[in-house]
Amino acid sequence: MSDHSVVSLLGIPFDDNSSFEPGPKGAPDIIRQALTGGSLNSGTENGQDLKSNILWQDSGNLAIRKPSDLVNIIEDKYDALLAENKRVLTLGGDHSISYPIIKSYAKLFPKLNILHIDAHSDLYDSFKGNRLANACPFARVMENNPECRLVQVGIRTLNSHQVQQANKFNVEIIEMKDWHPDKMPDFDGPLYLSLDIDGIDPAFAPGVSHREPGGFTTREVINIIHQIKAPLVGADLVEFNPKKDIDNMTAQLAAKLVKEIAGKMIVSLPDYSF
Repeated sequence: MSDHSVVSLLGIPFDDNSSFEPGPKGAPDIIRQALTGGSLNSGTENGQDLKSNILWQDSGNLAIRKPSDLVNIIEDKYDALLAENKRVLTLGGDHSISYPIIKSYAKLFPKLNILHIDAHSDLYDSFKGNRLANACPFARVMENNPECRLVQVGIRTLNSHQVQQANKFNVEIIEMKDWHPDKMPDFDGPLYLSLDIDGIDPAFAPGVSHREPGGFTTREVINIIHQIKAPLVGADLVEFNPKKDIDNMTAQLAAKLVKEIAGKMIVSLPDYSF
């Protein structure tokens, strides 16, 4: 195990479990290009500089060659990274990758808090016969990790099945129609953030497969990240579809969010002061 914790960036270019339009598998490399292409500098709003920062690493991409092995491949990889004292910021990929990532995290943090920003609750028991579809990850998470606390914000597509699932798993949902910054919940322990780009209004993030109007502004999501008081131990940014983007708007947005999440994760590291 490493002597000190670091924040590690890992891409998972996978979209075989997309329920509508493929394309998110191309996102990790496009986001990296936006991060390093010169349009954005390396500073974060909380005062971190990611350039040459010993607390910030890029671990490349994880290849999923056999979709049937998705869960085992991701879970094993994250078990190893967490054992090395790395805290991972993941670039998806479709949202199905979140289940095995959180499955691994919950071994280290049994009462993990999860903040899920999305237009959709992703609580289907099964979607089109696929229990690992990108519409199902949080049903799998809560089935396997009932001690986790799941809070979902920005939701604006609930149906009766998803409401039943939320009640079954004691999910706390703040629908977008009810959102106000004062409703940002407090968390009493380690927190994992799962951020679906379509939680943001398509006026700001057109590069998604499921455009659902009426979502967050970019500033609102950045403020949510900054308001997190619990230690942010892991995060994923998923469902950016470069094939649907307009003039790299969503790529630049994703890169900005990566910076702000990374800055928050760095200051959450237990040995940050060394």
